[in-house]
Amino acid sequence: MDLSEINWDPNEAGAWPLPIKAAIIFMICALVAGGGVYYDTLDQLTVLDAAEKKELELKTSFETKQKKAINLQDYKDQLAQIEIQLYEMIRQMPTEEEVASLLVDISQTGLGSGLEFKLFKPSAPVRKEFYSELPINIQVIGKYEELGLFMSGLASLPRIVTVHDVNIVPEAKAGMEGEMIMNATVKTYNEGTGDAVEGREAKKKRGRK
Repeated sequence: MDLSEINWDPNEAGAWPLPIKAAIIFMICALVAGGGVYYDTLDQLTVLDAAEKKELELKTSFETKQKKAINLQDYKDQLAQIEIQLYEMIRQMPTEEEVASLLVDISQTGLGSGLEFKLFKPSAPVRKEFYSELPINIQVIGKYEELGLFMSGLASLPRIVTVHDVNIVPEAKAGMEGEMIMNATVKTYNEGTGDAVEGREAKKKRGRK
């Protein structure tokens, strides 16, 4: 087939050889299909990909929430137990009226253990979210076993008392062999005021129901 003998006038397309017609029709179809993919299908594929990612996120979120829903009663039971424990801890905190007597108890515990107090200095309360810390700086002298009795006695007090920043060194003075000097901060905790008290009263009411 000699292409130079073909009249390429579009108006004479009906007279073109069949292979030429087929090739032109194929090219036109390919261009239309390519344009459709470029201008329409690619955007749809982008939207589909985003939808698939969103679907995966929703499935993950659903599975997480489903697990929480299945264990909801367990979570409620745990929360109730935590509230009970918190209420019991708050009950062990001295009220403002009881702080003075607790300081005496701490001092008497040390003296009863055979210790000698060189320093017993309550500091200003440190306000926390639900309570106040009441730090007491102490320095005591005694034998190692007497220091142990003192620590044990503090743990046995009916109110919460903790010991921090403990530093124990031997007494260097002559004639005091076996004696130890302990510097520490003893902390007790006050139930606080305002919102903390209101929260405590609310827990009491829930506990009576």
